[in-house]
Amino acid sequence: MKKHLAYLLMGAAIILLPAGPAFSSDDDAANRPPRPTRLETRLNGFNEVTSLSTPGTGSFKATINADRTAISYVLTYDNTEARVFMAHIHFGQEHTNGPISVWFCGGDGPVLPPASVPAGLPLCPPGGTPLEGTVTAADVIGPAGQGIAPGEFEELVRAILAGATYVNVHSEKYIPGEVRGQIESRRIGPNN
Repeated sequence: MKKHLAYLLMGAAIILLPAGPAFSSDDDAANRPPRPTRLETRLNGFNEVTSLSTPGTGSFKATINADRTAISYVLTYDNTEARVFMAHIHFGQEHTNGPISVWFCGGDGPVLPPASVPAGLPLCPPGGTPLEGTVTAADVIGPAGQGIAPGEFEELVRAILAGATYVNVHSEKYIPGEVRGQIESRRIGPNN
């Protein structure tokens, strides 16, 4: 019995030994310079709530700058079953629908942007045409009822990093959304 216990303890030590640094505190973390964060997702109809079978696809690639004041992005979509008339970042967990936090494009479809959307919102381009831009605090419209007030960029970033946001592209055939993807994040740095 003692021999088996000894082998069990040795095995546990071997397994946990490489993980040791993960459990140690990193006193230098506060002294490291901030790093940008990469964001991305693939969009499809199966991610919609409720799921859709559509040939539409898309991708969202973005970077939160190191001082967390802007998100530069490229959104693409293609093969949707109807013209895209709006696209956004929504505040919501996977498999749930949530309210809009940031508008990427819109203004000429069955749903118009609210007055809280900053002026200069572009129309959604045709499928296959990348939509590029930068999101700042001025672009954040909420949802205040869920703790993200207009202009609260840091709250939006916290939600993105927690995996609680998704990109949704809405077409005239599927007004609630045709392709969607939950935003994933990864820090950019010397070890990435």
